[in-house]
Amino acid sequence: MTVYKYFLFEGGHYKQEELTEFVEDVGGYVLQRNIIGVDLILQIAIPEEEVENLVYVVRHVVKGKIKEAPLVGSEIAVVSPTVTRHHLPHPTCDIAEYLRRFGAKTYIIGLARGVGIKNAHITAEEKRIIEEFDIAVFVLGNFLSCLKRKAELLADFQIPVVVTGAPEVEEFPNARAYVGGIGRIVERFRTGDMIAKLDKLVETVGRVLDEKRRELEADPPAAPPVMVKAEIEKQIPEIEDILSPYPVTLKLDGVRIKLPYDEYADKIKQVVVGGRRLYEVAEVVKSRLHNYILVKLLPESMVGTAI
Repeated sequence: MTVYKYFLFEGGHYKQEELTEFVEDVGGYVLQRNIIGVDLILQIAIPEEEVENLVYVVRHVVKGKIKEAPLVGSEIAVVSPTVTRHHLPHPTCDIAEYLRRFGAKTYIIGLARGVGIKNAHITAEEKRIIEEFDIAVFVLGNFLSCLKRKAELLADFQIPVVVTGAPEVEEFPNARAYVGGIGRIVERFRTGDMIAKLDKLVETVGRVLDEKRRELEADPPAAPPVMVKAEIEKQIPEIEDILSPYPVTLKLDGVRIKLPYDEYADKIKQVVVGGRRLYEVAEVVKSRLHNYILVKLLPESMVGTAI
């Protein structure tokens, strides 16, 4: 199966058609296109063997900037113990927005009873919702004793978990990684040292996502998620009528489709990907968020030859 690398392009509109044509000609995909005034930002998926050619086209033909973006193609849950104004860690929104700048699709989730030390807990339904995502970032507070008690919230997750908090410690129970220096504060993240903490978080999340991608490569999905996304957008015209951003959201092992499950699930199952129907290479299930459709690609070993 083709291995893709993900990049963010920043530049003007000069010769951007040539860039788009190059990406499509080598089997890549333009995942998202944002126009801000005279500036153009593209999220690009490119076959691994074409990376050097992409860099050459961007720098010498299109005259733009290109950088690798491991957060592109991922869906991240940013989890706060609660969304009440007395206990919500202020960096939650800053974290979610900063991860978006590097290509991730983020949701903020607040636990119903995560507040406090003694009564903090996570329900089975909350855990099932969070586990629909590729990775969870838990935004905790200032006191190490409180944080360690809340480690119970992270137990038995099937997806990687990254934790933030104010204490500077090397590791955290039940978490794949921990980033210190980010606790409950009374202001937005504006200063240089605060932004540096967010950069460290982006680096950490990117590393954990890369680890998960390598795990998937051991028995890769039967079809590339970027191909599934492209075929759904081509074959389901109702996608164009969705007003919500990112109507087909890319995940590491599938996609989330923002169409009602009961009405469109059967149609989605019949989408043709590489000569096979989607139901042959993926599980198509109802999301626990807004009745959306979740497509989780099956491992290659379960369906035969990969696309």
